[in-house]
Amino acid sequence: MATVITDLIDASSYGANGVPHELWTKLRKESPVYWYAQPGHTPFWAITKHEDIMEVSSQPEIFSNEAGGIIVLNEDQIDSLLEGGSGSPLAQMRTIITMDPPEHRTYRKVASGYFTPRGVTNLETIVRESAKSVFDELPKEGHVDFIEAIAQKHPLRVLANILGIDASQEERLLVITQELFGGEDPDLQRQGEDRLKARKELGMEFYMLFDDVIKDRRSCPRDDLASMLANAELSEGCPLGDLETLGYYLIVFTAGHDTTRNALSGAISAFLDHPQQFAKLHQEPSLVKSAVDEIVRWTTPVNYMKRQALKDYELRGQKIKAGEELALFYCSANRDEDVFEDPFAFNIERNPNRHLGFGWGEHYCLGIHLAKASMTALVEEMVRRVEWMEPDGDRTYISSNFVVGLKSLPVKYKLKDQ
Repeated sequence: MATVITDLIDASSYGANGVPHELWTKLRKESPVYWYAQPGHTPFWAITKHEDIMEVSSQPEIFSNEAGGIIVLNEDQIDSLLEGGSGSPLAQMRTIITMDPPEHRTYRKVASGYFTPRGVTNLETIVRESAKSVFDELPKEGHVDFIEAIAQKHPLRVLANILGIDASQEERLLVITQELFGGEDPDLQRQGEDRLKARKELGMEFYMLFDDVIKDRRSCPRDDLASMLANAELSEGCPLGDLETLGYYLIVFTAGHDTTRNALSGAISAFLDHPQQFAKLHQEPSLVKSAVDEIVRWTTPVNYMKRQALKDYELRGQKIKAGEELALFYCSANRDEDVFEDPFAFNIERNPNRHLGFGWGEHYCLGIHLAKASMTALVEEMVRRVEWMEPDGDRTYISSNFVVGLKSLPVKYKLKDQ
C-alpha cells in the first residue's frame, strides 16, 4: 500500500478524531492484511476484514492471546515494562482474556454458569432499578453531559451491585476504571510526573479495594458474583489462586464498565444524529433487542484484540511469520461492506446483524448477557423517559486506541411527565 499509515493506532489521533473509519475503509479495499511498522509502537499485521478476523479468532492453537499480550504496546509502555512495570499488581494478575486453551477453558468455566440468562440473581431487577435511578436524579429539563450523568453511572451501579462494592465506593471505583482504560488520555490517566510510579499506585489501589471484598466474601459468603469468585474452585478441592481471583474481578469490572459505558454514550450520540431512529424506537419499543445489537455494531467499544502467530501462516496472500503479531480491528470489521448492507447507516432494524462487537471464537465475550441486559434496560428507560433531546455542544473523544468512545457528550433535553 503506497500510503504511509501513521494514525492507525495512535491514541492522540483517536482523541482528536475518533476512530479512523476512512482509513479502515481504504485498508479493507486495498490492503486488508497490512504490515504496520511505524516508530512509536511494536509492529503488527492490521487485520481489517470481517472474514479474516473470524478465521484468525477460530484458530487459538495458531494465534495466541497469551504469547504477546492483548494490546499493541507503545514506547512508553515498553519502557515501563523494561523499568520494572511488571512488578505492578495489575501486571501480576492473570485474566482469562490473556490465557490460551486448554487453560482458558478451565478458567472460563469458573464463572460461565453465572453469566447465563438465569445465572445472575435478580439481574432484571438490578439493571432496571439502576436505569430508573440515573434518570430519577436528572432535573426534568436542562443541559447535561449525558456520559457523566447517565452512560457511566448506570453500568457502574450494576457492576458495583453484583461485585459487592458498597454504594459509598462507587465514585472511587469510577475513577479507578477510568484511569485503567484512559491511561493515555491526559484528562483521565492517574496523575503524576513519574508514569511508572503512577501506574503502580493505581494497581495497588485496585488490589486493596477488591482484596477487602474477597476477604469479606470468604468469611461471609452471600448470593452474589463477588462470593462466587472469592470462593471459586478450578476443580473440587482446588481453589482459584489469589492472582487469578483478582484477575477475574479486574476483567469483570473493567471490561464490563467501560465497554458498556462507551456503547451507551455511542447510542445516545447515534440517536442524536439519527433522530428518526429514536422516533422509530418510541413508536415500536419491541425493536429494542435489534437496536441494542446495532448499537454494539455501531460503537464497537473494544476496538481490537491482539494475537501472536505461533507458526507461519498465510492470510490473503500475506505470509505471517511465527512470532509476528496481529491486531484484529473489530471496529473495521463491523463496517465491512461485504458483510453489512449500507454499513455506515445506523439502522435499529438491521437483520441479519453479524457484528463482531463481542469478539468471536474462543474468547467470545463471557459477559454478553449482562452487557445486553444492562444496555436494554437503559435504552428502554431512555425511550420511556426522554421527551426530546438535542446536541448542546461539541463532543470529545477519549485518547485511547483500545477501548474507544466518547469522553463528553453535552445534551439539551426534556423528560416526560411521570
